[in-house]
Amino acid sequence: MSEVISLIGLVGGLALLIVLTLRGWNLFISAPLCALIVAFSSNIPVFTGDINFVQNYLAGFTGFIASWFFMFLLGSIFGKFMEDTGAADSVAAWITGLLGKQRAVLAVVAACAVLTYGGVSLFVVAFAVYPMALSLFKEANLPRRFIPAALAFGSVTFTMTSAGSPEIQNWIPIEYLGTTPYAAWEVSLVVAVFMAVFGYWWLQRIINSAVKRGEHFQERSSDPQLVDRELPHPATGLLPLLVVLGLSFIYHDTLMQNALIIALLGGVISLMIINWRFFTNLQAALGNATTGALIAIGNTAAVVGFGGVARVTPAFDLAVAAVTSLPGNELVGAAIAVSAIAGLTGSASGGQVIALPAVGPHYLDLGVNPEQLHRVVAISSGALDSLPHNGYVVTTIRGICNESHKDAYWAVGAVTVVVPLMGLSLAILLFNLF
Repeated sequence: MSEVISLIGLVGGLALLIVLTLRGWNLFISAPLCALIVAFSSNIPVFTGDINFVQNYLAGFTGFIASWFFMFLLGSIFGKFMEDTGAADSVAAWITGLLGKQRAVLAVVAACAVLTYGGVSLFVVAFAVYPMALSLFKEANLPRRFIPAALAFGSVTFTMTSAGSPEIQNWIPIEYLGTTPYAAWEVSLVVAVFMAVFGYWWLQRIINSAVKRGEHFQERSSDPQLVDRELPHPATGLLPLLVVLGLSFIYHDTLMQNALIIALLGGVISLMIINWRFFTNLQAALGNATTGALIAIGNTAAVVGFGGVARVTPAFDLAVAAVTSLPGNELVGAAIAVSAIAGLTGSASGGQVIALPAVGPHYLDLGVNPEQLHRVVAISSGALDSLPHNGYVVTTIRGICNESHKDAYWAVGAVTVVVPLMGLSLAILLFNLF
């Protein structure tokens, strides 16, 4: 009976967190409140004992900040410097002239895809590309509430979980399955092309429908003010991005996540050197970048803290045991297990790390092809993880783009939940056919 109550509390707490997030509640209030409901339903004490609400919530909260603080800070500084020097506007104008205004969305998606597949962290990509995306959407007069969807689609779908991707979601299965980052690359390529083409078509259609209803770009007082001034050459905005990409690629294998600190620091320094004379207010840019980074990482950490409490409940263990022992097709079972856990934790990597120790050996013993299992696990982790409470989604919508979930999430959900689920179905179908 206690496990049933724990399960009701876990599902209810998660559902409430999603609802409150969509309604725009402050995450510093809603996330611990929902986590407290989960704790109470599982008889987890608030303060005492080896496992308690305060300790587990703060372990998740502070652990995320400790792991990501410098990346968020440097990523925010890089984005603000691109904005303040006019480099973002210059690159946006160059791309608009090259592709035309009607290709603004494509430019944003492509920029995110290149950086993500090049090894730059998803969070950092959003910080780096947002200033350019804002200029492109303004130039094309597109509703700004779709910028998060464009950023997310280019970052967490067809690139993040594809064969060869240096993102952690493609590397975690290697340890458990003995595969390589290029596992099942043939099917992965087909799925990636499908997700890229269909997802872009759908996103463009969603945006075009909004434009036909009369929506357009709306400026805000907090937007960078365009003044009649000389803009730097577009290359001065592209070169620092290439520095970030190059350094991340060079140091990824040796320093892993910490390679991003070197890469972003190199990008910030190169941007300062190249565009020094174009700064309008360096001090203000640093101040705004710091504030933006703290808000973004704080919002994300608040949600990660919820996951820290959820993972120590009896219901969570029960759910993991249930989804990792499903009968029927093994690839379908693995996909459901990873997707469900990723949805509960709001983390693609979390879903893999929790599910693979049970799923991996079990299905390998049954003779499942490890390369096929690798690719299914990777793709499935990038679907339900993008529910409204996901850390990347919260950071991108609220912390970086300053939008509300009510306005921005539904397009994000379409291209980061529905499209990957369709790609996952295609992958499983191809593996079973061939």
